[in-house]
Amino acid sequence: MSRPVVLVSGGAGFIGSNVVDGLLADGSYQVRVLDSFATGRRENLSHCFGAIETVEGDMRDVETVEEAVDGVWAVLHQAALPSVPRSIKSPVTTSDVNIGGTLKLLSAARRAGVEKVVFASSSSVYGETADLPKVETMTPQPVSPYAVTKLCAEHYCRVFHELYGVQTVALRYFNVFGPRQDPSSQYSGVIPRFITAALNDTVCVVHGDGSQTRDFSYVENIVRANLLALKTDRLHGGAVNIACGRRVSLNTMLVVLGEIAGRQMRVEYAPRRPGDVEHSEAAIGLAQEVLHYEPVVHLKEGLTRTMAWYAEQAGIGSSVSAGSGA
Repeated sequence: MSRPVVLVSGGAGFIGSNVVDGLLADGSYQVRVLDSFATGRRENLSHCFGAIETVEGDMRDVETVEEAVDGVWAVLHQAALPSVPRSIKSPVTTSDVNIGGTLKLLSAARRAGVEKVVFASSSSVYGETADLPKVETMTPQPVSPYAVTKLCAEHYCRVFHELYGVQTVALRYFNVFGPRQDPSSQYSGVIPRFITAALNDTVCVVHGDGSQTRDFSYVENIVRANLLALKTDRLHGGAVNIACGRRVSLNTMLVVLGEIAGRQMRVEYAPRRPGDVEHSEAAIGLAQEVLHYEPVVHLKEGLTRTMAWYAEQAGIGSSVSAGSGA
């Protein structure tokens, strides 16, 4: 019996390529990737091109999306135009990709008889709500165009579940980091930039006073959540937080990075950026109930693994190794 085909949209991106690796390691699925390679990188998949199918094109193009979903059992929809700052600069383009592209993908998936669509959403949909931890029953209050697009796409997933019977779930990722995240992009997250600074002994720029907190989530936890979503029949059309259920300040995270790198971090504080959320922490009870999800890699171990990967990529001699720790 042939293995079911799983499509990973955005499969050449940071998270998407890690998801592809997780699927291949599982061995239960045939893997197909849809990517325009606009922000995704071919080198992220170069080690596995022989083991996957690839459809190159934009998910805003109907014919491309129809080709990508043909014969597919499930979609792990990671494709998006990421970044809060980019969305503030280019809200229309962000909307076209993240909302319009998702709607076209959902429509094509329904017509093709796809059974499951797992959507990569974001903790940014919660906005600046004062209550912590963030629980899925809270009323979202997005404060950036990027967050608005993720919330709108969540609603489309719910509607396609309720109207058309497609099994959907929106996984609200919290501050994902790990290997393959691009530190050179002006839109990259703080961790790749901070790790690069740690390895090169350069200055880390912190927007704000560093007291802002995040529930940082190593990418292996995200991959695990996607695989669990494929294996359950309890997808309910709603949203589920995916994180570690712990928050840490940027200042504390910098101390941990310094311990791993063996040097004190050099820090420069800059004005807070518009659209940034002050505090974020996830309640993961629903993910535990619906997906049987548990985070398997916590912050210090994830930072250690990630720094070792960046050191290897940069050819920097380092004593950093993939150790353990919480």
